[in-house]
Amino acid sequence: MKKEVELIDISKSYSDNIILDNLNLYINEGEFLTLLGPSGCGKTTTLRIIGGFEKADSGKVIFDGKDVTDIEPYKRDVNTVFQKYSLFPNMNVYENVAFSLRLKKKNKKEIDKRVKEMLDLVNLRGFEKRKPERLSGGQQQRVAIARALVNDPQILLLDEPLSALDLKLRKQMQVELKNLQQEIGITFVYVTHDQEEALTMSDTVVVMNEGVIQQIGRPIDIYNEPKNRFVAKFIGESNIVDGIFIKDKLVEFSGYRFKCVDIGFKENEEVDVVIRPEDIELVTYDEKMLSGIVKSVVFKGIHYEMLVDTGDFVYKVVSTIPQEENSVVSLKIIEDNIHIMEIEDE
Repeated sequence: MKKEVELIDISKSYSDNIILDNLNLYINEGEFLTLLGPSGCGKTTTLRIIGGFEKADSGKVIFDGKDVTDIEPYKRDVNTVFQKYSLFPNMNVYENVAFSLRLKKKNKKEIDKRVKEMLDLVNLRGFEKRKPERLSGGQQQRVAIARALVNDPQILLLDEPLSALDLKLRKQMQVELKNLQQEIGITFVYVTHDQEEALTMSDTVVVMNEGVIQQIGRPIDIYNEPKNRFVAKFIGESNIVDGIFIKDKLVEFSGYRFKCVDIGFKENEEVDVVIRPEDIELVTYDEKMLSGIVKSVVFKGIHYEMLVDTGDFVYKVVSTIPQEENSVVSLKIIEDNIHIMEIEDE
């Protein structure tokens, strides 16, 4: 695949606060890439450096093989949709979308054609004369996207554009945004702290923390194969247990030995064992299996969340089948659902 954007050795600090620490990243043409992480991790700064709104202290920004590090934002073939849509309140939908085309002195016929194409694309045909105040949050977001796309940019940057929407509309817009990106085929670079958004929409997820990339990969790989404790805890929920890697495909934790799929660790090496709550099945007590006492059962709408105390660890388990509090159960964990990680240096 063609590399459309490359960030090479990017560092950025404010006073003594390191925002980005020697970051290296490339983004493929036509990719939906999401920068994911907690507040202050550097994701928005990375987006702003791509757009030219921030200048890195060191490093290079490359577009299509061309160094654009010192090129002004308006000379880069990108557009941005911000968290606050910043629509012009005195202009209607049509005028908002047409604004940048008029600045470029495009003729009336071309402007009309492009605006109608964009409004069709975001399902807002018929809303041309409405002012922003008469639009819902989701409709305002669609106008902001249409305005950003009307100039046919090479890359669209999106800085937490769904955060102001309610939960139901946010989920709807996740699907719409992904469908839109696939339809127009341009590169989307998306910033969010919401793991569900990242997993739902992205081709590639870049997990960041404290200015450093923790892991890059497909959503399914990020979820199923976290590289460290931070990723395992930030993406979904995880049981992270102290373990001993006995040998290839065999690990010991909580006093029992389990088959696993991991290889390549040293024999008898201390490791972190990661098991997702939904990957544990609670079964009738069996003295030959890892067992514990159900300490709590909480109904979460479509499933139950239970805590099971085995004596040395309290496992979180998610299931559609509840167990009785204070009952004794065994934990069935198959080898494909056990993930081994090296213990990180403190």
